[in-house]
Amino acid sequence: MAVNRTRVATRLLKADPRTIAEAGALLRDGKLVAFPTETVYGLAASALHESAVQKLFEVKGRQPGQAFALAVRSADEALDYLPGMSSLAMRLARRCWPGPMTLVLPRSAKAGDFVTGGQPTVGLRVPNHPVALAVLREFGGGVAAPSANLFGHVSPTTAAAVLQEIG
Repeated sequence: MAVNRTRVATRLLKADPRTIAEAGALLRDGKLVAFPTETVYGLAASALHESAVQKLFEVKGRQPGQAFALAVRSADEALDYLPGMSSLAMRLARRCWPGPMTLVLPRSAKAGDFVTGGQPTVGLRVPNHPVALAVLREFGGGVAAPSANLFGHVSPTTAAAVLQEIG
């Protein structure tokens, strides 16, 4: 099945309170937002907005039905998506988050099939970057957040690379 690789209008914004607020509003409106993490740039969509997650598939050129990991604000917020999180997993999350660790555990219904690809699990992480955390706080929820590149391409580590790849 061919995937439509939709190009999107992209703006490069300085991270300040006004643009962080704009990023949160864009996510609430079902739009995509790229932001830096401690590893690479992520491309985020509201984890509760099916059409926004569909845009992720289109922009990345990825086949629908695959899973995306979610980025959340804290280990406590992870419980919304991982209701059966063991005490061991919670201790690990509290010790390692924020940071570049993804926990893959059985999911709640809040992590919909359109995000998990129908899998019984979901991957969650809390990024350790002030801009990513500020956007997540402003948005007020979890986001599907794969790397901000075309499927199969190198993950971008600069805003300029995001613009070149998908902008």
